[in-house]
Amino acid sequence: MSDVAHPATAPVPAPVDEIDVSIVLPVYNEKGHLHQEIDRIRAAMDASEFSYEIIVIDDGSNDGSGEALREIEGIRLIQFLTNRGSGSARKYGTRASRGSIVVWTDVDMSYPNDLIPELVREMEGYDQVVGARTTEEGTHKAFRVPAKAFIRKLASYLVQTPIPDLNSGMRAFRKDVALQYVSQLPPGFSCVTTITLTFLAHGYTVKYWPITYSTRAGTSKFHWASDTRRYLLQVIRMTLSFDPFRVFLPIGFFLLFLGTGKLIYDVIDNNWKVAINTLLIFLASFQVFVVGMLADLIGRATRATHEVQPAAGFTRDVGPTFPAGHRGRTAVDDRVA
Repeated sequence: MSDVAHPATAPVPAPVDEIDVSIVLPVYNEKGHLHQEIDRIRAAMDASEFSYEIIVIDDGSNDGSGEALREIEGIRLIQFLTNRGSGSARKYGTRASRGSIVVWTDVDMSYPNDLIPELVREMEGYDQVVGARTTEEGTHKAFRVPAKAFIRKLASYLVQTPIPDLNSGMRAFRKDVALQYVSQLPPGFSCVTTITLTFLAHGYTVKYWPITYSTRAGTSKFHWASDTRRYLLQVIRMTLSFDPFRVFLPIGFFLLFLGTGKLIYDVIDNNWKVAINTLLIFLASFQVFVVGMLADLIGRATRATHEVQPAAGFTRDVGPTFPAGHRGRTAVDDRVA
């Protein structure tokens, strides 16, 4: 036996394309708390069982955030020379990610980023998990709360699914599913609304996981009037793209019933003389139905022919069953031969 000592074999690191989680952080003028937030995320992920990467997108910051980010080791950094919007930052960060699961969150200390590992664990059997906020700590509460409640109710009706939090900035989702639709993300804050509605509209499962929401550090970039208008328009735009009948059918039937009521009035009160405006109402109803059908046909014709399989809570795979005496050929093979 040889007494020569052999050095221990070092473990082979996993290839970079086999990372579990990619955490995408859009940054715009958040210099004062970047180190604290990134350290909080890194500490939580280091204590977890997941391999991960942190991708920071500096969205044209002009407060020194870019210089501060360059001093932080161990992060992937993409810097834009101009401000393109939160949606653009999240979009490009998602495309650059290497993990099978992508996490979106903010660096303004408002979201519980130390719970990202738990958020990822909640992904079991789901395609997306949204951190649903239990409180509202944003600015302009008197305007934001009713506006967001109305848009959330409208979105829930349009996709026929309850949505506790439509525009939470903290979420985890499957990268392979998101890449099918990432090109549809708008450049602004409504990108989070879009990714939720897109998953739901295509039959993917979305889970809402309650989280606490804290007062943000720094200055809010949200403008309640313009951004609320964008949220509302984006909800309607997404619905017209995926299920236009949810918009056109109610309007068409309303006009149809209105025209019918006006017709009955004309028959009774005007001695069977139908007014021109009654005919115009029926014509408008017909046009709305036709536009709805055309929108639906266009949506179906332009929809992707292949989509990633949704997540399943449980699967079982078994081999095929062959008749007795089977020798490796099928009945189809015999007929072809």
